[in-house]
Amino acid sequence: MNTTPDSPLTPALREKLSSAPVAGLSAQLRRKGLEGVFIDGVQPLVAGQKFVGTARTLRFVPFREDLFARHGGGHNAQKRTFDAVEEGEVLVIEARGEKGAATLGDVLAIRAHARGAAAVVTDGGVRDTEAVAAVGIPVFTAGPHPAVLGRKHIPWDAGLTIACGGATVQPGDILVGDADGVIVIPPGIAEEIADAAIAQEEEDGWIARQVAAGHPVQGLFPMNAEWRARYEADRAARSDTVRAAP
Repeated sequence: MNTTPDSPLTPALREKLSSAPVAGLSAQLRRKGLEGVFIDGVQPLVAGQKFVGTARTLRFVPFREDLFARHGGGHNAQKRTFDAVEEGEVLVIEARGEKGAATLGDVLAIRAHARGAAAVVTDGGVRDTEAVAAVGIPVFTAGPHPAVLGRKHIPWDAGLTIACGGATVQPGDILVGDADGVIVIPPGIAEEIADAAIAQEEEDGWIARQVAAGHPVQGLFPMNAEWRARYEADRAARSDTVRAAP
């Protein structure tokens, strides 16, 4: 699993990020002034899937017959990247948002899954969608398309900074995806973002329970000083109960 100094995605941090929703993580990134972290236009191929992992990048360029003849066949950049992906990594594919051809199919999905990849994210299409869905690896895509990549794409290069769904992604960036979409987290602040998102989820859950009990949102969402004091008192009481338990 990729836990190099440049990508400090430890098992503990992975667990934290897995427990936090993408919406909550995105709110904390926004508080840090980071807005360009959303991979737009992609959806999970299978509902309910979530992933956390570090980016391994792949770039396609627009199709041109003479260049495809030299770069499209054999053990090209696409196949090399799927063969090299490591456990816990996310294959992130730049396809320029072009949905008119697939960027992977079932064989490559099987290869990524066998290598232990955490997910595949592409702002292009996916073919063999039923077979890919059955593989079990989370795949987030712009949509299905039956055509092979040579209709629109040339597999060009890998392991570099790319643009996927309008977001810049660098190798080693941390990606998290769920039903709300996919975000990119700079590795250096991932722990802070995860901790803040988990704390906010706890607070939001408490607020939701008060609203469900009949309280109006005025003064509660966001909390004013009175509600904040009640929340902190309730939180302290619950902590005391946990500590007192045998």
